[in-house]
Amino acid sequence: MNSAAAACASAPARVVGGGGGGGGGARSARGPCGIRVCGLGGEAVARRSLRISQGAAVRRAAVAARAAAENGVAGSGGFDYDLVIIGAGVGGHGAALHAVEEGLKTAIIEGDVVGGTCVNRGCVPSKALLAVSGRMRELHDEHHMKSLGLQVSSPGYDRQAVADHANNLASKIRSNLTNSMKALGVDILTGFGAIVGKQKVRYGKVGFPDKEITARNIIIATGSVPFVPKGIEVDGKTVFTSDHALKLESVPDWIAIVGSGYIGLEFSDVYTALGSEVTFVEALDQLMPGFDPEIAKLAQRVLINPRNIDYHTGVFASKITPAKDGKPVQIELIDAKTKEHKETLEVDAALIATGRAPFTKGLGLENINVVTQRGFIPVDERMRVMDADGNVVPNLYCIGDANGKLMLAHAASAQGISVVEQISGRDHILNHLSIPAACFTHPEISMVGLTEPQAREKADKEGFEISVVKTSFKANTKALAENEGDGLAKLIYRPDTGEILGVHILGLHAADLIHEASNAIALGTRLQDIKFAVHAHPTLSEVLDELFKAAKPREGPERKPKHPPQPLLKVLSFVTRLLTSQKQNRQP
Repeated sequence: MNSAAAACASAPARVVGGGGGGGGGARSARGPCGIRVCGLGGEAVARRSLRISQGAAVRRAAVAARAAAENGVAGSGGFDYDLVIIGAGVGGHGAALHAVEEGLKTAIIEGDVVGGTCVNRGCVPSKALLAVSGRMRELHDEHHMKSLGLQVSSPGYDRQAVADHANNLASKIRSNLTNSMKALGVDILTGFGAIVGKQKVRYGKVGFPDKEITARNIIIATGSVPFVPKGIEVDGKTVFTSDHALKLESVPDWIAIVGSGYIGLEFSDVYTALGSEVTFVEALDQLMPGFDPEIAKLAQRVLINPRNIDYHTGVFASKITPAKDGKPVQIELIDAKTKEHKETLEVDAALIATGRAPFTKGLGLENINVVTQRGFIPVDERMRVMDADGNVVPNLYCIGDANGKLMLAHAASAQGISVVEQISGRDHILNHLSIPAACFTHPEISMVGLTEPQAREKADKEGFEISVVKTSFKANTKALAENEGDGLAKLIYRPDTGEILGVHILGLHAADLIHEASNAIALGTRLQDIKFAVHAHPTLSEVLDELFKAAKPREGPERKPKHPPQPLLKVLSFVTRLLTSQKQNRQP
């Protein structure tokens, strides 16, 4: 099953992301907030398995008791499992691990390979390629090297070795995820899963008899696949999607990238660093339409204009024909508005980076009166599946790319954790505006919350004002020490309350810096308070420090909320339960 797109980051409509699981990155090791990071090592898994098995014993007994009380039978209320998850991408994996912690008997069904798109065809291998492109780009920047007192001559690369690096990383992370679930007692069932009725799932492989199991609760986490518009013929060699591109079977001299979102932008970084000429084909009137406009403008100046990249905006690729019989790839461009023919491009290869489409066919949704919307499974704010009549389907949830709320690997994981909280008897609603996204170009781009146009639209509608402050990486000592002063951080906030509405960063390690803002939004922290936080000097984190200090929220009675925000209460509750469990386990 699929889970996240090549970049693990998001944009409106069709975007990279995760449904069993991008952006900015996959997750597996758990902290107090349930955040996971792909790549849990073997020793860590063993230690974690012991802690969880001890801590979950009491909760497992409570679950069994609750099931018996509700159904008058022992075990999991007469069901084979407390929870069955269809799809073992990052979202499914995150839900499974949290379910085990909560004492739920859990199974996960996977028809392809564990890790989904993110680990196998998305976030993970793309970051391996981008690590190479970053180093190649730096080594080729003679001015940058000389400014640091370094001399480098004739840097080169081995294409197959680069491809092997990406493949080996994906294999390692896939193995780690599989081992982590096995060590924690999650049953991994192989085959394609489908819902056959209320709390019933059938799974199996082609050529083998199907098996049917029952579950008190079911989570659909089947993710997404690359979206290929009509008229485009994909041969996997000269016309291909991100799935094929990550294998790096060739480095074309001239490649057209259809779509300038996160996927396209990251691959332009890879290909230009390895020596390719790139041409963007974008249907909208500007490049990078999903970004904050000011950040997109700066990104074009830093990531597009200085490089061997040209572009066509406001055009559709109405037809793309793969190279054959000695002829190059042909791309017919038409005006996006008038549909009139503009020109025909002839290139060596074409990457189709037009986003992601939900993988929801063959799930048996018709058996429970569920109708998809543009392929997405309709859900409410608690990820509960809605039927064709607008009613909640009991005990059925959908997370990640398959529901289309936010197509990011870590969003899928967070949604899965939220669902398990509900299954465990604690109501939980995920704040999607607190989920960050990132584009791992050089330099990186990251964001959380609203763009400036979105914030202004919201302010006009709800009757409040917004303010915007910015700070430059040129004022940061660590960035200057690295000779990486090109960068900007932007804060959008409400001056009347100090609420953070959005933060956007372009610069060195922007993907890492964004989480301070993300957590502030999640925890409801106001600017009046966060501006007193202390940051180590000299570090890049001071970019955010300066940004928060530059804001001028009004003082007043609304400075602090009367009660801790819900996410903070969840963290405190988790810590309390963990400490109590450990204390009970230490007693003779």
